[in-house]
Amino acid sequence: MNIEVLLTETEIADELVESIEARDLPEKFFYWTPLSIQSWKALSTRSEEAMRETWEGLAAKAADLTRAFIGTIPVISLGAGEGLKDREVLKALKTAGREAKYFPVDASQSLLEMACAGAEDDDCEALGIKADISSPMHLMLAADVSEAPRLYLMVGNTLGGFDPLDQIKHVATCVHKGDILIIDANIHAGAIEPSEEQKRFVFSPLAAAGVLPDDGALEFVAKPDDRLDGLHIVTRRFQAARDLTLRVAARDIPLARGERILLNFRYLFSQEAFRWLLTEHAGLRVVTEILSADGRFVTAVCIKA
Repeated sequence: MNIEVLLTETEIADELVESIEARDLPEKFFYWTPLSIQSWKALSTRSEEAMRETWEGLAAKAADLTRAFIGTIPVISLGAGEGLKDREVLKALKTAGREAKYFPVDASQSLLEMACAGAEDDDCEALGIKADISSPMHLMLAADVSEAPRLYLMVGNTLGGFDPLDQIKHVATCVHKGDILIIDANIHAGAIEPSEEQKRFVFSPLAAAGVLPDDGALEFVAKPDDRLDGLHIVTRRFQAARDLTLRVAARDIPLARGERILLNFRYLFSQEAFRWLLTEHAGLRVVTEILSADGRFVTAVCIKA
């Protein structure tokens, strides 16, 4: 198993301490500890089912979408996680007699190992890239593992874990003529009622630091983003009910009663807002758009405009 490291475990640990001290936890820390990964896998099962029909359809079209690719097809997955959806595409390409090389990109060492091992089990060559996709430099370095044309995947509402107006522009700079980007988004459908799986996932970095559920309150707050009609943000925060000490990377960090820690946020989209971000804002062209059977996700196949 080969993994190229752009973001070390020491760097993540140091950044986690700094983030806890700043009372603001970015997205990458929610996939780092074993407890977080366990919670994520339980949560992602629901979306896997909702997206099954969409991804089976896309996988069936994978060989046709990449017809113009000559030789080995580079498949670069941004925020790959454990790579379950990616493997559907890789297996479809293999069935069609096409050779692919898989490049999962993620900040989580454990999830990268799962993605690479899964691809190798399917007899597909894989090179994991341990990187922070919120960094434009890391995105460019990940893109440079292969020349165009490349097949990019950014799925599981990965875009919604970052500021989408900034992130989609950074991603679009990596998409060159001949490349294909498959990207999806979670559709906003009114009032937000977090599931127990979502609550456990959001709480998991705090639990790994020794915080118990009755040590405070977990709050989900949804509101529109005034920058774009149809763009909504769900923020998550924890408020301590008593004085606490968090144990993070062998450091003790005090958290006073009443203090809040901002946890990772999630953006939701209308179909129109998602399309505008891809086309008018990022300069991509949508060639196919697929709505999931339950109406909760939209997937777009894009090329450079």
